[in-house]
Amino acid sequence: MAKAALYFNECPSRKSDERINQYLLFLKENQDCRYSYSYFKHTVYGLRLVFRLLGREDRAIRLPLIRRVNSLPTVLSQQECKLIFSTPKLLKHRVLFSLIYSGGLRLQEVSLLKQCDIDFDRMKIHIRNSKYGKDRLVPLSTLIKRGLIKYYQKCHPRIYVFNGRNGQGPLGKRAIQNRLLATVRNTRITKKVTVHTLRHSYATHLLEQGLDLLTIKELLGHQDISTTMVYLQISDRLRKAAFSPFDNLYIK
Repeated sequence: MAKAALYFNECPSRKSDERINQYLLFLKENQDCRYSYSYFKHTVYGLRLVFRLLGREDRAIRLPLIRRVNSLPTVLSQQECKLIFSTPKLLKHRVLFSLIYSGGLRLQEVSLLKQCDIDFDRMKIHIRNSKYGKDRLVPLSTLIKRGLIKYYQKCHPRIYVFNGRNGQGPLGKRAIQNRLLATVRNTRITKKVTVHTLRHSYATHLLEQGLDLLTIKELLGHQDISTTMVYLQISDRLRKAAFSPFDNLYIK
């Protein structure tokens, strides 16, 4: 709601239904690179709450309905991942996308990742104060370690693994997302790809390569196993062919 107030430069409750709808349309049209569906959804919930607290149930009802989205996440093949990692001209961006996939990192997690959070000796990435306020450790790939060392030697980042334009603060979330979109446009990939697509691909590939679901849940930092179970529906993990138990009744 704070961002909505900043957008209007005053409390959204003072704006007409038409202006509110224009703002929500703006959020929907920018879901590819700036605002996610989750952001749009919670903005609607926030506006609805404000109107109800002000006794304007009529305005709350007129806001758009939020329907549950049951679509499965987009997942890249291993070849498509390799294409994304090799396409950028800058070493910084090649390492950035590779690191996101290698640890299943969320957008904010990679943006705020500091050099001290990567332990080359223990081969761990320490993700701090992530979603739900939790810390977690994920394995550091040997190949990613080599890439990071090469990147550090060439680009000399400060404090954060990836610095923004001023060289001091972290690389912004929007900058990361925009750079990924630009990279995908320079490939033959036709899927809709976001930073979270790399995270979905990480989880799916782990499952297909034999890692158990509970371990994947911990690596992703999910609070509920049901969230992780969606990857069972999209993985190509080999399953035992279905059969009738009657066939085994007369086997001696």
